[in-house]
Amino acid sequence: MSTDGVNGIHSVGGAAASRPAADTTRFKVLGAISVSHLLNDMMQSLLLAMYPMLKGGFSLSFAQIGLITLTYQVTASLLQPLVGLYTDRHPTPYSLSAGMGCTLLGLLLLAVAPNYPVVLMASALIGTGSSVFHPESSRIARLASGGQHGLAQSIFQVGGNTGSALGPLLAAWIIVPHGQASVAWFAPVALLAIFILWRVGVWYRMQHLAVRRPAQAARAGANALPRRTVALALTVLVVLMFSKFFYLTSLSSYYSFYLMQRFGLPVQTAQVYLFGFLFAVAAGTILGGPIGDRIGRKRVIWVSILGVAPFTLMLPYVNLFWTGVLTFAIGIILASAFSAILVFAQELVPGKVGAVSGLFFGFAFGIGGIGAAVLGGVADRYGLEFVYRVCAFLPLLGLLTAFLPDLGRRTGSTR
Repeated sequence: MSTDGVNGIHSVGGAAASRPAADTTRFKVLGAISVSHLLNDMMQSLLLAMYPMLKGGFSLSFAQIGLITLTYQVTASLLQPLVGLYTDRHPTPYSLSAGMGCTLLGLLLLAVAPNYPVVLMASALIGTGSSVFHPESSRIARLASGGQHGLAQSIFQVGGNTGSALGPLLAAWIIVPHGQASVAWFAPVALLAIFILWRVGVWYRMQHLAVRRPAQAARAGANALPRRTVALALTVLVVLMFSKFFYLTSLSSYYSFYLMQRFGLPVQTAQVYLFGFLFAVAAGTILGGPIGDRIGRKRVIWVSILGVAPFTLMLPYVNLFWTGVLTFAIGIILASAFSAILVFAQELVPGKVGAVSGLFFGFAFGIGGIGAAVLGGVADRYGLEFVYRVCAFLPLLGLLTAFLPDLGRRTGSTR
């Protein structure tokens, strides 16, 4: 991060006593969090991009590949809601740097892993780092949003999705030619992220007292919906998250194998196609939040989940060219839902940003891990083409969006 960016973060603190941070959108803080998210998810996506290498190097089945994803994502999913609940009551500005330290340890262990159990241990460490990073950084994004909550979440999320897209390319350029040990070359990236997050933590600590009382006041009257309505809406959002992430997992975990098996592509070419899909996911993420701020999040959810169904239903039956086109469209449309879903949930339960963020990020990781394991077993038995034919129907669950309440442009607290 540049000196101007650091000074920008520090300069906000001088105004903290007289004006809550929520009055103005802090783009420098959002940029720092987004860059950190990019570095975090880039390092995590290296694990997914290494699957063909790990499968060959350790003679793994698809089910064992799925178990790696399960270990990583379930570790993250189980801890994230707990981290969010704790930080709602006891914000910990410097926990982000500590979480990135876990990711660093996981990468170094992955670089020297001599067998499959050690790969699983490295996956668990990387998942632990993710569990600490996402709830608190999502809170900081909302705190710096200046009321543009969808935009802030999109800026935060696009960093992560861009990092996820870069992972396969870096794996193809660096790790595939130089081997498993070259994963350790990314340790300086983790150290850079630790430094950036430490400076963001300084800004967060200075802002916390300035926004705590206004946030508590806003929390009391921000949401007048009946508890039953809130419970039903949260249930629908969880089902929509299941639809979105179960399908996305089928592509992020097995798309390379699908292209290699069906079209005979080499590993590096398949990784380029995977990058194209993940880049589309990043593009869709940055669009969903600000569009939701303008036209309403429920409309974005309608289009994003249900609107992708025609493309998923066609995908298993087209040639290589149209496979690339359709997966790009699927990535853009489906990814636009997450920021809208997350902010919608935060507005349903105002004042619980950490818990809600931890729950939804954790569920996303958890369902992704379970999906990878389940789909890996199905692929071993029936083949990957069967997997994509079945998963194609998941976006039809978007019809449940009809049961979401109309929140309009109501906003919750900054916390």
